[in-house]
Amino acid sequence: MTATLNPHSALIYVMVVVSAADARMSDAELHAIGDSVRLLPAFRGFRDDKIIPVARECAAILQEREGLEAVIGLVKESLTPSLRETAYALALDVALAESPVLPEENRVLQRLRTGLEVDRLTAAALEKAAIVRHARIPV
Repeated sequence: MTATLNPHSALIYVMVVVSAADARMSDAELHAIGDSVRLLPAFRGFRDDKIIPVARECAAILQEREGLEAVIGLVKESLTPSLRETAYALALDVALAESPVLPEENRVLQRLRTGLEVDRLTAAALEKAAIVRHARIPV
């Protein structure tokens, strides 16, 4: 791959990939992406009016043949190993924005985990933390 992304865009690409896994981006998933960009220290200095253009770039790549693999490759090239773990954690947050996590989302999460080289132990810890964070109190 010749093109690279800035780290902010790479993190947004990961969230878009998970949100688009089932061929639709729900309001809950879009809110999760927006909230992450506005609130998390990883996005400090990133203007939230750039979310939509970055998401469109990612969506265009996903439409290409082997688009998911291309996105994962771009993200991997653009992030340090610790930020790849951050990317996986963000992906989990988007997947858990709506329950239950769909099989398509699980497949994308698995491909992200392996493609970004997040080791199994770290992935398990991030997954457990995300599940706990997204627990719902029965009404």
